[in-house]
Order: sequence, then structure tokens, then C-alpha cells
Amino acid sequence: MKKLNLLWVLLIALFTVFYADNGYAQQSQEDTTATADMGDIEFTTIGSKEDSIANSKIPASKEAAVDTVKNGTAVTATATPAEPTSLWVTFGLGLLAGLAAFFLPCIFPMVPLTVGFFTKRAESKAKGIRSAIIYGLSIIVIYVGLGIIITLIWGASALNQISTDGFFNVFIFIILLIFGISFLGAFEIMLPSSIVNKLDAKSDSKGLGGIFFMAATLAVVSFSCTGPLIGTSLVAINTDLLTPIVVMFGFSLSLALIFTTFAIFPSLMTGLPKSGGWLNSIKVVLGFLELGLSLKFLSTADLAYHWGILDREIFLAIWIVLAILLGVYLLGKIKFSHDSDLPYVSVPRFFVAVASFVFAVYLIPGLWGAPLKAVSALVPPLATQDFVIGEGSGTGTASHSDNSGKKKKYADFLHIPHGIDGYFDYEEALAYAKEVKKPLFLDFTGHGCVNCREMEARVWSDKRVLKKLKEDYIVVSLYTDDKTALPEAEQFYSQILKTQVNTVGKKFQHLQAERFGTIAQPYYVLLDTEEKELVSPPIGVEFNIDAYLGYLDKGLTEFANKK
Repeated sequence: MKKLNLLWVLLIALFTVFYADNGYAQQSQEDTTATADMGDIEFTTIGSKEDSIANSKIPASKEAAVDTVKNGTAVTATATPAEPTSLWVTFGLGLLAGLAAFFLPCIFPMVPLTVGFFTKRAESKAKGIRSAIIYGLSIIVIYVGLGIIITLIWGASALNQISTDGFFNVFIFIILLIFGISFLGAFEIMLPSSIVNKLDAKSDSKGLGGIFFMAATLAVVSFSCTGPLIGTSLVAINTDLLTPIVVMFGFSLSLALIFTTFAIFPSLMTGLPKSGGWLNSIKVVLGFLELGLSLKFLSTADLAYHWGILDREIFLAIWIVLAILLGVYLLGKIKFSHDSDLPYVSVPRFFVAVASFVFAVYLIPGLWGAPLKAVSALVPPLATQDFVIGEGSGTGTASHSDNSGKKKKYADFLHIPHGIDGYFDYEEALAYAKEVKKPLFLDFTGHGCVNCREMEARVWSDKRVLKKLKEDYIVVSLYTDDKTALPEAEQFYSQILKTQVNTVGKKFQHLQAERFGTIAQPYYVLLDTEEKELVSPPIGVEFNIDAYLGYLDKGLTEFANKK
């Protein structure tokens, strides 16, 4: 029972990685570290907490120096490099996925076979230990090799570019949906039996080759369980150059350590729970989690292309139903094809069911406009909701027209939260800022930017911050991933992006790259009416409200000094 308790702790940890506020926010920090070489300009990591002026004073030698681009020729653009903290979170996600995979029905029953394999081969204790270590290293080599292959095929810049592509997100949604349905027991995702048989035959050979092929057999045989977990781990974050390798290393390290330990100390097997229906229950729980996570990717595409098929209340309704069904399943009231009879409900299982029901109850007020800050980074913005108590509509915007009655550009399909009466086009906002003599607040954002939603929910919602944004600045939200087509007369070829600028998103992505040398979101820039930066360098993710207020206050002070 103690082993079983540990198992449920691991599952709760995995649940936290996928859904908890801080876990996903840290994981999604890749939103602010998109790097790519485009033309002669080097886009570097800008916008992390390390860039925040309020957090620390940046030495002059390391300050960002971004020059504007003239006549298509880019001058050097550099920025303070950010610490790769997100890679540790990525590594932790891989570790947790590996730990969860061990308790799946495709892998757990293989422990006795593995131990028997090494016991039969061991001529001495020293050689047995050496063989077990080689076996563990082989597992790591196989999975990390897969990560390297993924990296070499697609590369960092390509993955970052397609991460906000609508059809790519729909593809990921379909893949995760298939994985989730597979985990529920509808079908098994398996590699061809011919590959499995060949590897299994070679694993019987003596020497190091046999050990390696034994590890390869484990990887192939367990693919129906590990494939969905690995795939989910990779797409749960915006992928950069190191992400596939780090995820695979963390995943394989977990499996390698476990199998190597049991191979060296076979007596530990006596402490393991026996295989049974509980293994399939883990698989089903992961299936529910994957179904819920898949909606995030469909939502990203829906927002970018304005299809309107997955508004906030529909998204939340599906999550509520999934959470309730998961709780009911854990209590043994629903049974899938591969499940065994449940004679009683264990205490850990009961508490996980309670957590699932609590999560469902927490989401319910969101159907009427509650902010749901804990999951605001994952669910669609409030602007997509049809009904919000106290507002009469779910637009979340104060006005679609400026003071002259002229309709604001793009305001019919783009929105700013918290009733901020802002703009969505740079030139239009600049003209109004000159008219009212107020500084500009540039918000480079995106429909698929998780940290953007997190900032809006946790920082912009603060009364002090919101007051400054509404009263002291002219806010302009520039969606760099919007897929709305530009009129043909406004289209042009971007030398920096090396692509035709034919959508609203590319228009503002070009502006961000040209003026500030980065394509990261969120990215907040304070400008005066002469388009000069009030505070340099700009900032990105900054969950410290006081630090964010300091940034806004410094901008207002600098603007007042220029009058």
C-alpha cells in the first residue's frame, strides 16, 4: 500500500505539471524566449525577469542595444541573455513523465523479465552490475537520440515559427485526442510486430550488443504507453533547440535509474505491488488529462483564425465534464474495456477523485465570467465569452470607437481585457497619443502566448496597474500571431522575417523585429509621442506587481521630464 501511495503522489505531481498555475507558467516561459536568426539580425532572449529594470540594475556593458533597421539592412541587435531556468522545468517534466510511464501496463510488467534477463546472463556480481549500468545508459542513448533527431529535422527556429500556426495546432490537437482516446482503451498504438520481433531476437545475443537491443526492445514494446507521454511532454511547451533533447533525457533517466536499480538489486522486486487493474487506471487517468490538454491547442488555432468554435464557456464546460467524469471513474462508477472490477475505493484514489471534483466546482463560476486566475493561462480569454455577469456581454472591451466616433482598426475581432479602451494598430495609437499627449504602452502579444494571458490575469488585474493603463497610457495590443489577411495594398516583403507580410500578425511581428530586435511575447515597450523609448530595455514576463508598477512609473516620470 505504501508503494501505491507513492504512485498516487506521482500522479498528482503530473497533474500539477499540466494544470497548475505556476507549473505551466514556468513551462511556458518559452513564449518569452523565442530565438531565431532572420536575415542579419540576431533575435535574442528579451523580456524575461532578468531584463526587468525594477528587479535589478543591468550593467552598461550588458544592456540591450537595439538599432532600427533602415533600407532593409539590419544593424546589430543584442540583449541580455536570460538564464535557462525553463530548461530545468522541461527536464522536470521529462522526469515526471518517465516516472508515470514506469507504472503503465506496457512497462511495469517488464520489470521481472528484465531482472530475469540480467540474472541469467550474470557470470559474477561485478559483471551483472556493469551490464545493468550499460542497460540503463542504452535506454538514455536511445531516447536522447530520438530527441536529437527531432531537433535536427525541424530545428529551433522552425519549431518556434510553427508553434503558433493554426493548422499545426489543430494537428497537435488531433494527435493528443488520439493519444487520450487510446489511453481510455479504445485501441492500442503499436509499432509493427516485425520490428519488435527483430529487436527481441537480437537481445538474446551475448555481449554489449545484446544489452543494447534489450533496451531497444523495451523502448519499442512500451511505445503504446510511452509514445503519448513523450508526445504530450514535447508539445506541452513551445519547443526550442534543446527542448526535445532535455525532455528525452529526463524521461529516459527516470526509466534507466528504475530498471538499473532493480537489475542490480533484484530483491527490491518483493516490495513492488502486483500487476493488476490499478495499472490500467493510471493509463485512463492520463487519458483524461491528455483530452483536457488537447483543447489548449485547438483554442490557440481558434483564436488566431477567429473561427469562434471554442469560446471560453464551451472550453470550460468540456473541462468541467471531463473533471467530473474522472472523479466518477476513480470512484469506480464508470468502467472501461480494460478495467478490472473495483471491490473497494482506496484512500489515495478517493482523495484524487475529490481533487477532481473540487477542480470541476472551481471552474463552474467561470461559465459566468469569473476570472479563474489559476488556469487563466490555459483557457480562452474572457473576451470570447458570450455572457459575463455585470457586463451584459463578454467582449471585455470598453469601446470599439475612438473619441471622434471613428471605428478602431481591428477592434471588431481583437480585444483587450479588463475594459481597457486601447488600440490594435500602432500608427492609429501613435496618432491618438500625439493628440492627447500621453505616452504609448506597446503590448506585443499573441493568441497562443500563455504568459501573456498569465500577465493579464495576475498583473494587469491589479487595481494600481489597471488604473495606470487606463488613465496614464495609450495602450496598443499588437497580436503577432493573428492570421487575419491584410488588404493587398498593405502587404509587403519583410527582409527581416524573410517572408511575405500578408497577415495582421506578421505586420506587427515585423514591426517588433525591426524596431526592437526580438519576436518574443509578451513584450512591453513604453514610448513617447516621438517614438523614443522611455525606459530601456523594455520588459517581458514580470509577475512581481510592484516591479511592474515601478516600470510604468519610471516611464511616466521620463515622459514628464521630456515635456
